[in-house]
Amino acid sequence: MRPGLKLLLITLPLALIGVATLAYVISTRTPPDRHELTERASPVRVIAAKTYKIAPTLVGFGVVAPARTYQAIAEVGGTVEYVNPALRDGQILPAGSILLRLSPVDFNLAIAQANANIRAAEARLAELDVSEANQRAALTIELEALDLKTAELARADTLFKAGTMTQSARDAIRSAHLAQRQKVQGIESALALLPTQRTAQTEQIALYRSNLATAELNLKRSEMTLPFLARVASHSVEVGQFLNKGQSAATLDGVNQAEVVVQAAMNDFRNLILNRPNGPTTLPMDPALLTDTLHELGLKATVRLRLGNEVLTWPATVDRISDGIDPRTGTVGVVVQVDDAYGQAGNGHRPPLTKGMFVEVVLRAEPINGIVLPRDALRDGHVFIADPDNRLRRVAAEPKLVQGGVALFTDMIPEGSRIVPTPPIPTIDGALLDPHPDAEVMDRLLAEDAAQ
Repeated sequence: MRPGLKLLLITLPLALIGVATLAYVISTRTPPDRHELTERASPVRVIAAKTYKIAPTLVGFGVVAPARTYQAIAEVGGTVEYVNPALRDGQILPAGSILLRLSPVDFNLAIAQANANIRAAEARLAELDVSEANQRAALTIELEALDLKTAELARADTLFKAGTMTQSARDAIRSAHLAQRQKVQGIESALALLPTQRTAQTEQIALYRSNLATAELNLKRSEMTLPFLARVASHSVEVGQFLNKGQSAATLDGVNQAEVVVQAAMNDFRNLILNRPNGPTTLPMDPALLTDTLHELGLKATVRLRLGNEVLTWPATVDRISDGIDPRTGTVGVVVQVDDAYGQAGNGHRPPLTKGMFVEVVLRAEPINGIVLPRDALRDGHVFIADPDNRLRRVAAEPKLVQGGVALFTDMIPEGSRIVPTPPIPTIDGALLDPHPDAEVMDRLLAEDAAQ
């Protein structure tokens, strides 16, 4: 069969049958379902914005030191005669305890010598009184003799003028008169010197009395007494040892008060001071003014010691600022004091707050009211919220306080707003959201903040 005839009689009918079958299938089948394109909502967690009270808190660390330290330094030198048997490292001695006593022999000798000098000077002063009385009696006699010599001289002058007495006899009488005048002059000069001698002797007595007071004071200084309740930190004295003046015999630490110097970053310290409704707007750099500001703020302090899973606490007070800003770290030292550090031991249930303990100190200011959110909800100065239409919105917000895992806002965020702490990625303003409330996250964060 020819190829053209074969194509016409066989191939073409088969092709027409296939096309007809395909057309029949297409025309008789059910059309596909149509789905309209809709916006997909992103599931997110939302937190209701509520007002809470948050206390600005500063947490620091420091080493416990005694608030008072007594250095037993010898004010006088001498041989140690007595040492308190309890003067041993670690022992606690009550106020008024005698720590040591020097031999009083040398001091008693100095007192005896001063007393002897005073008695001798007083005897010389009494001798001057007797001498004055004798001199005045002698002066009376010599004045009477002078009167006689004067009268005799007057008669001699009369006789000499009358020519009945020679020149030599007259000169002899005149010479006797001058000699008597010289005796009177000598006694008067001696009497004139007596007040000066008496004044000098009185000053000498005052000097000897001063020496006596010094000797008695040195005798008191030979006995060292503890002025307050303290614990022996170190001692270096024994009976029979010669203690030089200015030499340290022992060091004792007061147990009534303990101090902790907390080094705080300036930014954290600034937040603690300035985040107050009626607090200062600037931070004074002068330590004295800064201490006054701290006292006005009424900060509350707590000292904590961690022993494994147990945390021991002591109430403390903010006392002062240290001597300045540390130039190496840029931190400021806040000194807190704990009263009755040993008395709070609690019947052996906890150790006393002793020197050298590394402790944690928490400083709290008055609470601030505001909207409290998780800290990670703040992103580049903005907070994301879900509006009433469940659309994502970006709101500019600046926190008043950021500490731990929370941030506090006093404006810009209305109460009741639904906060989106973790917006979907990509973050598109106006994106549709599928919000799911999360009520536990804020309870957990607030509990962590309160536990600081």
